[in-house]
Amino acid sequence: MDSNNKRVALVTGATGGLGTAMCKELFKDGYHVVANYRNKQKADEWYAMMRTEGMDIDMFEGDVCDFDSMANMIKDIETKIGGIDILVNNAGITRDGRLAKMSKDDWHAVIDTNLNSVFNATRNVIEGMVERKFGRIINISSVNGQRGQFGQTNYSAAKAGLHGFTKTLAMEVAKSGITVNTISPGYIATDMVMAVPEKVRDQIVAQIPVGRLGGTQEVAHLVSFLASDDTSFITGANYSINGGQHVY
Repeated sequence: MDSNNKRVALVTGATGGLGTAMCKELFKDGYHVVANYRNKQKADEWYAMMRTEGMDIDMFEGDVCDFDSMANMIKDIETKIGGIDILVNNAGITRDGRLAKMSKDDWHAVIDTNLNSVFNATRNVIEGMVERKFGRIINISSVNGQRGQFGQTNYSAAKAGLHGFTKTLAMEVAKSGITVNTISPGYIATDMVMAVPEKVRDQIVAQIPVGRLGGTQEVAHLVSFLASDDTSFITGANYSINGGQHVY
């Protein structure tokens, strides 16, 4: 791809551990990467870090939980850069707790950020993709959306919802040159996981057949693979990347 014809790839939740790795991998593989953020101070620090590594990544502010905010952000991207070819729905949070003790706010915060956000972003890019007859939508789910996890009814429900969203949308847009797929990471060595006490982390690793946590770059590599022009026959699929912790 020359500089004027690069595919435009939008990553939500770009400044987190997985999002950062995805942006780096997509940039390295020749995409025009656009990073979505909500916290400006964190975004400014992140942007400076990317520049020191030689990566010029455009950043746009938008609240994934707010439909109008995402509509305005995506319109801004399309005006300044061009149509979005690849959308990576990566934004996500946790608010863990047993359902019997879970607050309404913790339920809605996770559903809004992890599931409703996917509608808010995808709904605002899908018509343009259909018009251009090309698109790659990649939804980041979780092993805990496949198997469940104690204390995560909100998170597991949201991440499981992505599978239904992916499969149905894949059918709706298949004839328009658009693929829709899900990636379900297991335990990845992000800052959040590495902040867990070592004893607890060791217990997690003991349950993973390959004997280690996953790397953020390993997930990012899978994202870039699914974003490519050469994966047009893969759609409605879920890719598990969990070191054998959950197989089916």
